[in-house]
Amino acid sequence: MSSAGTNNDAENPLSAELIEWADTLFVMERTHRAKIQQRYRSQLKGKRLICLDIPDDYDFMDAGLIAILKTKVPRHL
Repeated sequence: MSSAGTNNDAENPLSAELIEWADTLFVMERTHRAKIQQRYRSQLKGKRLICLDIPDDYDFMDAGLIAILKTKVPRHL
């Protein structure tokens, strides 16, 4: 498992290499999904890109976000 941001100024920015490494990619918002689809179209072939429809306004490791992820992510695995 790995985590990356869609903005260039992210602490760990998403890259083509990370997408190629992954089987499934989860994003919080539809805007994230659109950004990834636009930038990395060729790397996404054969990958699952899942939008969880969670507002991206939580702090890192926020307890509320973790609880939401625990309910939304397992159904896609």
